[in-house]
Amino acid sequence: MISPHQTHSSFPDVAEENIKAVAQLQHREAQKRSLVARLSDTVTSLAAREWTVAAHLALFVSWALVNTGRIPYVHPFDPFPFSFLTLLVALEAIFLSLLVLASQNRLTQEADRRAHLDLQINLLSEQEMTLVLRMLHEICEHLNLRTTTSSPTFQQLVKRTDVSQLADLLENRLSQDGQPADDHDTHRTPR
Repeated sequence: MISPHQTHSSFPDVAEENIKAVAQLQHREAQKRSLVARLSDTVTSLAAREWTVAAHLALFVSWALVNTGRIPYVHPFDPFPFSFLTLLVALEAIFLSLLVLASQNRLTQEADRRAHLDLQINLLSEQEMTLVLRMLHEICEHLNLRTTTSSPTFQQLVKRTDVSQLADLLENRLSQDGQPADDHDTHRTPR
């Protein structure tokens, strides 16, 4: 029997290993980024902060006060309707939008790569689990334990999953009624 102390002490080692692996993947992705991508991410990060909103508000109020002649001894340099301010704000919006789009595009590409990795790991896990079920089936047959192994559910799970067939079934089902497929028996084929 495993003591609570053994479970507690072994779990952090496994978790730490997984955390390190994920951190290494993220570090490698960060190292691959170009100078433009790093700049884009930095600008996007700065633009999304609360103090940036406060700084813009302070700038616009100050600009309006100066250029409406409300501050004594300061001569307006961009009288109402603030054409120069409008130009600056439009340019900032254009460049900020482009940088945000570039960052979002890169993040989408990273998410796609992670999803592909997840799919590969899931497929490998499914193949491993099917093999384990087959081994369990052989052990049960050897010990003459057939209640579970003769069940229709077990018989379906021990078959190989046909990913293409499963994807087609899901796509057809979603296109028909927008609901996920619930047929469990049509996506496995004998191995």
